[in-house]
Parts: sequence; C-alpha cells; structure tokens
Amino acid sequence: MPASPSTARAINDRRALHLLQEEGPLTAGQLKALTGLSRPSVADLVERLRGAGLIDVVGESGAERRGPNARVYGIVADRAHLAALDVRTGGVGVGVADLLGNPLAEKTLTVPADMPTDRAVAAAVALLERTAREAGTAPLHTVAVGAPGLIDPASGELRDSASLPLWHRRLVAVLQERLPATVLVENETNLAAVAEQRLGVARGHDTFVFLWLGEGVGAAVVLDGKVRRGASGGAGEVGFLPVPGTSGLPSATGCDGGFHSLVGGGAVCELAAAHGLPGGPDGPAVVAAALEAGERADPFLDALAERLALGAAAVVAVLDPGCVVLGGETGLAGGKALAARVEARLAELSPLRTEVRAGELGGGAVLSGALLIAREAAQDDLFAPR
Repeated sequence: MPASPSTARAINDRRALHLLQEEGPLTAGQLKALTGLSRPSVADLVERLRGAGLIDVVGESGAERRGPNARVYGIVADRAHLAALDVRTGGVGVGVADLLGNPLAEKTLTVPADMPTDRAVAAAVALLERTAREAGTAPLHTVAVGAPGLIDPASGELRDSASLPLWHRRLVAVLQERLPATVLVENETNLAAVAEQRLGVARGHDTFVFLWLGEGVGAAVVLDGKVRRGASGGAGEVGFLPVPGTSGLPSATGCDGGFHSLVGGGAVCELAAAHGLPGGPDGPAVVAAALEAGERADPFLDALAERLALGAAAVVAVLDPGCVVLGGETGLAGGKALAARVEARLAELSPLRTEVRAGELGGGAVLSGALLIAREAAQDDLFAPR
C-alpha cells in the first residue's frame, strides 16, 4: 500500500536529515538531486525542518552566492549536546559533543581505591557537570556510559559484581535520577568495538571479534553488523575462557585461571621479566618497549603472540568471524608487528582463515564508542516525526 501523506513526509524528512549528516551542508538543489523529490516537496521539507529547529542556513554557494537557490542548509549542531563517560576501576573520563558528534570538551578524574562510594560518585557527577558547562549552554540530551562488567540486556542496568567498585553501579543510578537526559549504559568493550568498526581498523567489516587487551581482557562479538550481548549480557567474557598454559581453571567468582591470567596486564609484565626484558608500569608499556628493543625481544613477542593465539583460536572455532582485532592499550602498543605474529600462529592452530588486525584507537575507543551511540540515540529521538 502507498504511504499516507504524513508517513511519506516523515520518511522524506528523515532521509534528508540522514543526507545532511553524512554529506554535510547541502543546497535545496542538491537535496532535490539526492532524494529525487520535486522542487516543491524539497521546499516544504526544508521549511518543516527549519521550523522544528533541526536545520538552518549555514552559508551560500554558487558563483553569485546570493538568492534562495544559493542557500546551504545544515543540521543545527548545537540543538543538543551529548556526553560520554568511560568508567574505569581507577577513574572516569568524560567527553561532551554536539548533535553531529563534534567533540567540544573532555576531562578525566582519578578515583583512588580507598575513596568512599558517595564521594566517588559525587566527584564523577561534578566532573560531568563541569565538562558540560565548558562545552556550552545547550542541554545534555543523551549520556552514554561505558563500564566494565555485565549489562543486563532486559533492563539495560549495570549488574552487580564483587570484582568492580561499588561506585560504578551507584554512579549510573545517580545519573539516571539527577539528569533530565536519557542515560544509556553499555559494556566498555562493546563500545570500543563500535568505535573501531565506525572509525578505526574494522571499517567495512560486518562480522569480527574485538579483543580488548589492557589491564584486563575482554571481547566484543560483532555479527552481521550488530554487537551480540548474549542471554545475560556476558558474551565476550573471554577472561574466563579455560586455555592451556594456566596454573589452574577459572571459577564462577574469578578468572585467575582463565585467559586473563595469560594476557592481562600483570601477566604480560611477568612474561617480559621471564624473558629478561626490563619491566614497566603496565602491559602496554612493556610491549611498546619490547618492539623498540629489536631482536632480543623476539622470544617475548613470540610467546605473547602464542598466548593471544590460544584464546583467539577458541573464539574463532566457535564463531568463524574472519577477522580478529587486537584492541585496547596493549593492542595499540603491539601494532601491526604483534598482530602479524598472532595471525601467523593462529593459522597454525585453526583451519579457519582469520585476519588479525591491530586496533587504531587504543583506550580512547571507549569514549568514542559511547559518543557514537549517544549521537544515534539523540538523533533517533530528535529526528523522529512529531
């Protein structure tokens, strides 16, 4: 059945807004050419969107640069602001952007392990409020929070975990109570995978596995363009994966005997020391130093690649993703050299052809991914027909 006039207008408005998002500012003539609509329909569309405060004239084009046909229309970027929080065990990072996702302000805060829960939450909320004020006067429309741990797929809430600070869950609840904005919560590794898919090394891949390598280890599973969270939100908890080479087995309450004990930050430092390499403050620093050390660090890098390939092989055998991205701070530090070693060893362990790539965004991927999902949610709301 043909769409009703109101439905057709809503579809055309959304299509025009999508074009302005992807292509940037356009003239009415360019909108006509790209949408295939008639000149009167485009004129009505432009007036509707201007009246809703979603687009406005942002300049003129053409030889004479004057008159209605020369007007260039763009999305009103400061119609609303977005915020993202990267919540880590030892602190929080905050970023604020406009409706188009252009970054406006960014700040970080260290939260000591002995800081009381209420003080930690108050400090994190104050950081968000200060960053939002610095970004401008537009209200926060959507706030996306990236945090370690499981996100309940039904309620969207951060689930309780004995291994994570209590202030994580309390912070999310306080933000939902105090802010007039929509507050979204997502696992940090899933957000990093979204960022690598849209902005980084996984562009063009609808199916891949993202391995987060830092102080901890986790994975995000992207199948057919969608992040898969699992029945309880635990898809990708590869730190608990039983693998050869550990001193024991993981348990329901700890991943010490799992894949984490081979490639977590502490394990990487211990592996480097066992190979006679200088230690460092963390795994990423050790890997970066090893790559600068030349041939004498090859045994360490080969051993680390062996460990990474063990976990990757288990995931590949189940999912056959075709591509594994080594992300997080350690993946960024290892770069293409470490990724190539892992790919070569993985090819010996699995008959399934799998490309291994080094992530491009490092730890900043979490904040970038949070801003991406905040932008999508805000635009879905503001661009919806009224």
